[in-house]
Amino acid sequence: MTLETLAPDGADGDAVDDEVLAALGAGDYRYKVWGGDWCGDCQRQLPAFAAALDAAGVPGDRIEDFPVTKGPNGKEGEGVDEYGIELIPTVVVEGADGEELARFVEEADASIAEFLARELAEVGASA
Repeated sequence: MTLETLAPDGADGDAVDDEVLAALGAGDYRYKVWGGDWCGDCQRQLPAFAAALDAAGVPGDRIEDFPVTKGPNGKEGEGVDEYGIELIPTVVVEGADGEELARFVEEADASIAEFLARELAEVGASA
């Protein structure tokens, strides 16, 4: 099953700030995205994030999508328990070694791309 909301669908990644695109495309980051096509927040946020990843030149093999369903005890799907996913969309950015570097959960004061770029810049500054 594929997460259909993780498709640019007309969103303009070129409208994203160049510094944000550079941060997203830097290094060998791996993006793990949990969402649901039934989820309003995912429908609203994930196409723009997909467009930003595309504009940043992030190859598709470094983006994994994990469709989530509603279960009787909360969110269900691959990796939900392992990564502690409670709210969607959730995006986890890992380094090449699998270490979690940044995490976006549901809402923030900026878009997913801007939020993660800010977090990744902080990781880079402290490295």
